[in-house]
Amino acid sequence: MTKTPAGVMPMPDSSPLADSLAEVTGLDLHMHSTASDGALAPAELMALCRARGLTHLALTDHDTLEGVAEAEKAARELGLRLLPATELSSQWGGVNIHVVALLPEGAHGPLADGLAEQARARAARAEEIARRLEAIGLDDALAKARAQAGSERPLGRPDFARALVADGLVKDIGTAFKKYLGNGKRGDIKAHWPALETVVAWVVAAGGVAVLAHPLRYGMTRRKRGLLLDAFRGAGGEAVELVSGFQNPDQTRDLARQLIERDLAGSLGSDFHAPGGPLAPGSMSPVPRVAVTPVWHHPRLAGFAAA
Repeated sequence: MTKTPAGVMPMPDSSPLADSLAEVTGLDLHMHSTASDGALAPAELMALCRARGLTHLALTDHDTLEGVAEAEKAARELGLRLLPATELSSQWGGVNIHVVALLPEGAHGPLADGLAEQARARAARAEEIARRLEAIGLDDALAKARAQAGSERPLGRPDFARALVADGLVKDIGTAFKKYLGNGKRGDIKAHWPALETVVAWVVAAGGVAVLAHPLRYGMTRRKRGLLLDAFRGAGGEAVELVSGFQNPDQTRDLARQLIERDLAGSLGSDFHAPGGPLAPGSMSPVPRVAVTPVWHHPRLAGFAAA
């Protein structure tokens, strides 16, 4: 049993992961903390994961690994397995594409330089989003988004969404994205992000595994999604999120067929950001029984999966 702080019930050490995506439990490889646009500090997030019975995790804050050290310390104390990771922003075909970087060796080389550049890009992007939202009535948008963030971390679209809600310009965050911040909307700024191929190359050079995040959320036709998968694989990408939060099971099966055709592994994640919504750590649609190889079978992730 793992030693835990006073007053906290111990739990068994993490067990090996299942060999089938459909049988895995206790895993979530896509979550956010206050190191980017999540609501919980990294240690708080680890405590919530442990309370929900999770064992294998990845903290995937946007374009940063700033929360990983705190999360790793808490995970060790709670008997959890944490994989260092980040969710990188890129662009492909005029669409903002996210790549989850699973990083057993951490960030070094071109990825470390790339993360520094991403931080600068996020700052420039936030200023441009603020300028555009001020044009629709969100006065002093940058300061209001910063107040919503509650810290000096790089701002993201959810911070501006919360500012729109707080000012009464939209009724909720979902509406903010639908009207102003989603793909193709006024506040969707892509010009500052590097090409998909560049971001994948950073991950590969750092000894990591590049995972295409939530491919069903980009509003693409099946054909265009196939082209994206081809480009991602051609750049060195090796896995795709087969399930991200809750999604239509027929779409999941169709996506699985596209992965099998391209010999791409599958990953799973909730994309959790904050308590109180429909998503929680480890919450996602059931995985159908499909012949997609789990990403944790990748040789670079053997240490994460075995313990």
